Amino acid sequence: MTASVPRLPLRDELFLLGHDDDTGHPHLHRDALALGLAGAVLIDLFLAGRVNLDHIDPAHLAGDQRLRLHIDRPVGDLIADTALASIRYAHTAPPLKVWLRGFAHDLYGRTRAGLVAAGILRHTTRRRLGGLVRADTYLATDTKWAIVARARLRYLAARREQPDNHTAALAGLVAVLGLTPYLYLDDDTAALTTHLKTIAHQHHRPVRDITATVDTALGDLATAAYR
Repeated sequence: MTASVPRLPLRDELFLLGHDDDTGHPHLHRDALALGLAGAVLIDLFLAGRVNLDHIDPAHLAGDQRLRLHIDRPVGDLIADTALASIRYAHTAPPLKVWLRGFAHDLYGRTRAGLVAAGILRHTTRRRLGGLVRADTYLATDTKWAIVARARLRYLAARREQPDNHTAALAGLVAVLGLTPYLYLDDDTAALTTHLKTIAHQHHRPVRDITATVDTALGDLATAAYR
């Protein structure tokens, strides 16, 4: 099933998994999902060989590392190339956590707009309360995109496939964002989340550090919301 469907960028798969297939409603706050999307963009750039993390001090916590361009060549994807430009033209090499927070700003809307332009999402408008309130809804034109991404994670959970770098990274982001229940597996959610994190932890250190920094930034976001 997975071989016949082109693989979307990591951020697009994460966006789709972060929403209900039937209603289009997000499973978590948009700001939280946007942090995950920013992490996904950066992981894709690392896997494409475009960026790396500068580990000046191995004792640095995840998030303290600075981003460096490895190969300064466009990817051919608008959002990814915008991310490259933001690193290229920064006054100094940006710290990972600072970059993630800054790039996450309006990334939810930009990702959604890109999916609409690609024909993966469609925009519909509904009227509620006797037509007084307009509600914008974005639904997948074909649920295959989310189904295939979800299936790859299910195969990992069932140990039926060895994870590639892309799917391992997706597993880590899904786990830290709390999206494991929406994989619709019968497994214990806490155990499954731990298993996905374990899979993600076995791969490249920069991917692990980016995912860990997303997790930390989510905690900061939650703390700020309760103040």
